[in-house]
Amino acid sequence: MEKKKWSLKKKLVIFGSGFFVLGIAAFLFVFYGPWAGFRNFWITSAMTTMNHQYLATWFYSDETIQKVLGSNTVEEVSEATNPDLVQLKKYTAKTIYKNEYEKAVLTKDPGNDLYKLIEVKGASYQGYLVVLYDPSKISIATTKYLGVRGEDILTVSSRENAIIAMNAGGFYDPDWNSNGALPHGTVISNGKVVSDYDDARMGGGFICFTYENKLVLSKMSKEEAINMGCRDAVEFGPYLIVNGKSSFINGNGGWGIAPRTAIGQRKDGIVLMLVINGRIPTSIGASMRDLTEIMENYGAYNAANLDGGSSTELVINNEIINTPVAGGRYGLRDMSTFWVVKQ
Repeated sequence: MEKKKWSLKKKLVIFGSGFFVLGIAAFLFVFYGPWAGFRNFWITSAMTTMNHQYLATWFYSDETIQKVLGSNTVEEVSEATNPDLVQLKKYTAKTIYKNEYEKAVLTKDPGNDLYKLIEVKGASYQGYLVVLYDPSKISIATTKYLGVRGEDILTVSSRENAIIAMNAGGFYDPDWNSNGALPHGTVISNGKVVSDYDDARMGGGFICFTYENKLVLSKMSKEEAINMGCRDAVEFGPYLIVNGKSSFINGNGGWGIAPRTAIGQRKDGIVLMLVINGRIPTSIGASMRDLTEIMENYGAYNAANLDGGSSTELVINNEIINTPVAGGRYGLRDMSTFWVVKQ
């Protein structure tokens, strides 16, 4: 009897040891094998989250990390938005749709002429696209305590009486756990510069709506932005589409896969507000390539990436629509700037 027990223990030890060795071998193959896909995903995702860069530096040398980052980039279109190419348009019931995406955009929900919410899905992501039919209704809102502390999106949405609220630009986050007090770049609200700090160096530049309610993407000074008629703006990037021309995405774009936020405008003036869930079992997240493809599908003529990751948040009628992952109240974090839509 004792002999049989020892035999069983021995078998379990051998099995466990073999399983452990196979696990190590699989780990080494995935992280260091010939297939670069996982390595690119792992490094770019870790290095752009800022507070999780150790996940890359633990396993890879600086040389490998720089090589991966250098081969996964976004090459932006080298021109600024020409607002004359965007012509605000009204459609009739006889409109002929080019494809399923245009039909989804132009077919309004009964009784709602202001916006429509569309769920979007891909291989690694799930999210939401807000179609805003009247671009004059969108503007920038900020925390009431600029330079002191940020506020969560529900607080701002309620104070602004906003129907829709979405996170906008980035903010100074030296310890990756800041209170969201200081927005990166220039912030313009109702035609006035309300904040001006170093930009986030994320590519792009001004993301502004003019008094003609056209989305303009341009690398310019704050003086130029005011002079050309920016009524509401933040600075961030990268730009995804400019004048109907998409940025060239090398690899996954260098931003990895994560929660994402983007904004765009079609040539007919309709605004597209996009949030992609990430870091949850049902949605890993999206790459810059994914964001660009979504915006292309739904007809964006100009589109830009906004602050993402734990900042990605969408609220409609004071209800959280996406799945924020910041870990605070309802998964929200305090931030500086928000796109809001008011009636």
